[in-house]
Amino acid sequence: LLSLLAYLFKEQSRLTMKIASVLAGSALLASASAFAPVSTQAPKATSLNAWKDDVVVGITAPVGFFDPLGLSKGKSDETMALYREAELKHGRVAMAACLGWYLNAGGVHPAFNSALSNDPLKAAQELPLVGWLQFVLGCGAIEWLAQQIKQRPGYQPGDILGAAYWVDNSDEGWVDYQNKEINNGRLAMLAFMGMFVQDLKFGDYGDEIFKPLVS
Repeated sequence: LLSLLAYLFKEQSRLTMKIASVLAGSALLASASAFAPVSTQAPKATSLNAWKDDVVVGITAPVGFFDPLGLSKGKSDETMALYREAELKHGRVAMAACLGWYLNAGGVHPAFNSALSNDPLKAAQELPLVGWLQFVLGCGAIEWLAQQIKQRPGYQPGDILGAAYWVDNSDEGWVDYQNKEINNGRLAMLAFMGMFVQDLKFGDYGDEIFKPLVS
């Protein structure tokens, strides 16, 4: 988060000049558009190929546009934006879950006098009702806040902090930052499922989680 904020403040001065030039150009366009005929044709959903050409985030080597099941076929821009929002949200939750898993497995769980098991699955079963209530209410509050933020003009999928107001995808550094987040989130989703299955099947949850596969 701190690195993101530092990056955004670094870009602020450059973007201020860009915004000024855009506003000047917009004033000229606005005066000219007053004499242009009004289009009554409703906007159409672009094709998937056009979406892939326009979107530069998330389509990375070596797989490129990864959709082996064809879930994106025939989908509109709005649906694809919803898919991207869901991917970012699940990736962020998975990254937090992987971190929490190994903190708990290492004995770091200060709540409830550290009486919970170091095994994350057993700890979830031992968690009192008040703990689950806090968890559900906390997640609900974050989700409600995210839904309110989505109502603002110019919102980009997953952009909870409003970075799109300061920098856009014409900046290679910003695109690289977003690709790293998406790729790390994709890896975390796969990693957490692996950790969960290993603990569920073999009872191994620590640093030698995959030892049944190599022993």
